[in-house]
Amino acid sequence: MTPSAARSSPLALTVLALLHYKPLHPYGVQRLIKDWGKEQVINVSQRASLYRTIERLNAAGLIAVRETGRDQQYPERTVYEITDAGRETTRAWLEEMLSAPKQEFPEFPAALSNLLLLTPRDMADVLDQRADALAEKLDALEAAMAAETEQGLPRITRLETEYLQTVTAAELEWVRAVVEDLRAGALSWSKEKLDTLAAGPARSEPSPECRG
Repeated sequence: MTPSAARSSPLALTVLALLHYKPLHPYGVQRLIKDWGKEQVINVSQRASLYRTIERLNAAGLIAVRETGRDQQYPERTVYEITDAGRETTRAWLEEMLSAPKQEFPEFPAALSNLLLLTPRDMADVLDQRADALAEKLDALEAAMAAETEQGLPRITRLETEYLQTVTAAELEWVRAVVEDLRAGALSWSKEKLDTLAAGPARSEPSPECRG
């Protein structure tokens, strides 16, 4: 049976990376993701998505069943280990994700592209709410960074938190600046001009020679 091609994803990469350390069952993978703080960048809120990812990796030959055990707490636990193909794929995915920015489609820029459905006051109010949420997130990230530093963890283990802290701080600064411009009237527009732009360039009348 020829293994099927596996699709890269943050969760698939993380499963492969964790299996580099030791064989694990799915619950062990999920627990390590949370224990190591990787849930900040990896979505494991739905256990079903983790199991589907593991099934795809197994079908692709990137991981294999090590053993199936039973105990009182878990009727059956399948332990997986990484294969040689999985090690090669992990490195290829990791290098690609690090080196090549990917076109992604998060919700916030999509919402920004449709802000004109709101009034300037409404825009400022909802962005103010986002700024408050970003400030709370930034405080949590800074606390996490401080705790990890106190534990003596090397910087390499904190890079994802450091990245999220930097990106969150930059977004907070930008959102607050936009809110300030909206409330001061520095960010304004003409509905008539926007309607004209939405209609596209005016079509000129054909010359007499072109008329039938």
